[in-house]
Amino acid sequence: MSEIPEPVFAELWHAQVFALTVHLSEAGRFAWPDWAERFGATLKAHGLARDLDGGDDYFNAWLETLEAILAEDGIADPVEAAQVRLAWEAAYLSTPHGSPVRLAGD
Repeated sequence: MSEIPEPVFAELWHAQVFALTVHLSEAGRFAWPDWAERFGATLKAHGLARDLDGGDDYFNAWLETLEAILAEDGIADPVEAAQVRLAWEAAYLSTPHGSPVRLAGD
């Protein structure tokens, strides 16, 4: 019997933001070397000098970088992104444990 491998990502959202970033780069929205440089600058700005284990601190910096690139390119409005983030947070906090999280109007 084969063993079940451990997940590569600690949280589902880590995998999703990683996949979205790769997809946008492959679709030509930005070059990967530019992404890497910007992501490194975000990590440095947050003072993340220690080894990161791919947890929330790492992927929050990842998401911050992606949002900044998309805002600068006019792809995602920062105000709208903040509103959606707040709506998801409210939906998450008001959803009973084990139930799917849904935004109002879904």
